[in-house]
Amino acid sequence: MRTQLLKKQTALLLSCAALLGTLTACKQKQVVLENGGADGQVIGSDQILNYTLPEKGEEIVLMTIRDYGDVKIKLFPEQCPKGVENFKKLVETGFYDELIFHRVVDGFVIQGGDPKGDGTGGVDAWGSQEGFAQTISPHLCHVTGALAYAIGQDKLNKSQFYIVTGEEVTPELFGVLRDQYGKTFTPEVEALYQQSGGQPFLDGGYEVFGQVFDGLDKCLEIQKVAVNSETSKPKSAVVIEKAVIAEYDGEPPHYLNAAGEELQIGSSGLNDEG
Repeated sequence: MRTQLLKKQTALLLSCAALLGTLTACKQKQVVLENGGADGQVIGSDQILNYTLPEKGEEIVLMTIRDYGDVKIKLFPEQCPKGVENFKKLVETGFYDELIFHRVVDGFVIQGGDPKGDGTGGVDAWGSQEGFAQTISPHLCHVTGALAYAIGQDKLNKSQFYIVTGEEVTPELFGVLRDQYGKTFTPEVEALYQQSGGQPFLDGGYEVFGQVFDGLDKCLEIQKVAVNSETSKPKSAVVIEKAVIAEYDGEPPHYLNAAGEELQIGSSGLNDEG
């Protein structure tokens, strides 16, 4: 069973690498996720913040997805100040309202934030199509539910983002990532991924700046929709009805792993037995 899972993960890793390449649409550059990070890099630290509990009254993003429901997102301004400022400003101006998730890949990510709806568009909160430089924090990684910026070959953040839906992560997969992609992960990060699932392949190349702490079940449901085989665009539109800045009301969060099972979160993060 373990061997079969590793083969499946390796196959998905290769397919993701293909998906992350540069695509074209109408002779325009498509903004997609691509393999990032330098060979030989060490990913993570001994303190990963993705599962830090929000404080009551803390500003969060409440994203309502039509026909699915609400998704609640914690932001990390201390780690990614400009990335969070950009996202919040776009939310506050209603930029994301009525935009679609234009790219959905089961076991990987759901991606949105393109005003053109085809992966070729995007603008930052200051009206520039050029975007701004990434801030990649060693304290945030691509566990299930992570929110990050989608970038093109210029590696600049704009409005496009993705939420990791992910898959189960095994110890053997880290060997593949080390041997084939030159990525080595701290023990803390490896342990976290094995509990939560995610997409460690993306670490080091993209700015993670938020984490879904409630409503991830909606994202896991969206990843199952029928899509165009060439573009991964849902055949029936998945629409962000509205996104707003709200205050966290203190209701218990519901962190999920890639299988949709609830994780046990303590005051300092993910419990060892979670």
